[in-house]
Amino acid sequence: MTSEATSTQLPRIPNELKNLRIAIVHFWFLNGLGAERVTRILAQMFPQADIFALLANADAMPEDLKQHKLTTSFAQKIPFAQRYHRHLMPLYPLALEQFDLRDYDIVISAETGPAKGVLTGTQTCHICFCHSPMRYIWDMYQQYRYETGLSGLERLIFSLSAHYVRQWDLGSAQRVDYFIAISNFVASRIAKFYGRESTVIHPPLKVDGYISDQIDDYYLVVSRLVEYKRIDLAIEACSRLGRRLNVVGDGEQYKHLKKLAGPSVKFLGFISDQELREQFAHCRALIFPGEEDLGATPAEAQSFGRPVIGFGRGGILDVVRPYRPGQQFNREHTGVYFDKPSVESLCEALLTFESVQDEFSPQSIQAGIQSFCQERFHEEMYKYVLAKYSEFQVSCGGSRFSHRDLALTL
Repeated sequence: MTSEATSTQLPRIPNELKNLRIAIVHFWFLNGLGAERVTRILAQMFPQADIFALLANADAMPEDLKQHKLTTSFAQKIPFAQRYHRHLMPLYPLALEQFDLRDYDIVISAETGPAKGVLTGTQTCHICFCHSPMRYIWDMYQQYRYETGLSGLERLIFSLSAHYVRQWDLGSAQRVDYFIAISNFVASRIAKFYGRESTVIHPPLKVDGYISDQIDDYYLVVSRLVEYKRIDLAIEACSRLGRRLNVVGDGEQYKHLKKLAGPSVKFLGFISDQELREQFAHCRALIFPGEEDLGATPAEAQSFGRPVIGFGRGGILDVVRPYRPGQQFNREHTGVYFDKPSVESLCEALLTFESVQDEFSPQSIQAGIQSFCQERFHEEMYKYVLAKYSEFQVSCGGSRFSHRDLALTL
């Protein structure tokens, strides 16, 4: 469901990077999920790195992260800042610009918020690992204004703040020397909103599933129950067709979704990791009805050999190879897309899936998703950082290591 944060074998940093001074900038460490886990992996890859964050809950941070020097911003001292961190958005540009990064050779900002807005010197190579431009101030701005229950005053404050932060976000994108995008979808958003090119390096995902001999007759949704995830589509489609659906997760939409659900829909709430693995292993297919930046949950489901029925837009295009009606079915297919965010379109996709369900190969599905493993991420990231740091040094008129050493490493 989220990016994997641990590895049985820590990555081995190339000699050319060992002695470089590296800083990793992340917006906050508060819950240990999603982008925080990827930042933890980056910290494992660069054991000498210092970490900078707007906010951090030290008690919740893993022990391996505590081995790094951690610097937080002045926002850390604001009462109740960790609980109400999203309301402090107007302060974050100033807070980030106070970090002193003059002594670092490489700065890696891990971004789904404003982390890239740090100031670096002319001799510092700034690489942004971008999970997504801030959706709530860009392409989801109107949806966030009108569909999240903000009062009139709250909406006005948010609109004014978002306008200011949007202008700063665009300007701060020009401070980055090189962008990495987690998917082709995110790369297109970086190009649209920032006018910058990026290289796609998929983050490591959970792909350690197993194939079960017993498949039950339920579909599965694993998600936070919030509006933009569009869980309502899955619930209404399965209710209309009388198909069993297990919903794993909780959130602000729970009561609303419960009212939409027919008798074939079961809400499981939050469950243990082992219970979740069993849900993945035995489901007919995962339903993934929202538009996401990547699609970690579809990848995890496929590691159990299970197909995915998903909305055919966003990061899922990098993860699922769809079968479409009229095509010749082959072992490369790992799911079915629906093309419109509507109950009717999803119902049609469910029926299409059921018409070819027995043709899907669990072994082929599982094998096809292994490229999202952590070892591949280590290899691609080290190679990219080496290459871009060398390129940056040449452009600045100097290099900390020879091109011959770089060529041998690559």
